[in-house]
Amino acid sequence: MGLLGTISEALQASSSSPDRGDGTGESAGAYWCHDCGERIRDVDVEGGEDPPSCPDCGDPMEFERSAASTGCAC
Repeated sequence: MGLLGTISEALQASSSSPDRGDGTGESAGAYWCHDCGERIRDVDVEGGEDPPSCPDCGDPMEFERSAASTGCAC
């Protein structure tokens, strides 16, 4: 196998892994404030089922990415 094949395999393996990240928790997604560009991972949010407020503007943040999808929420 040549260099191109090795690179292709590495890219394919890294993009198809459903468990990427730093390994600090099972994340199902992240909360976003699209106006401010703020992002908070769901595992970093404490509290109930209500979405957190944006730390910049105070508006409720939106959850993105379902648990059934693969890849990261970044």
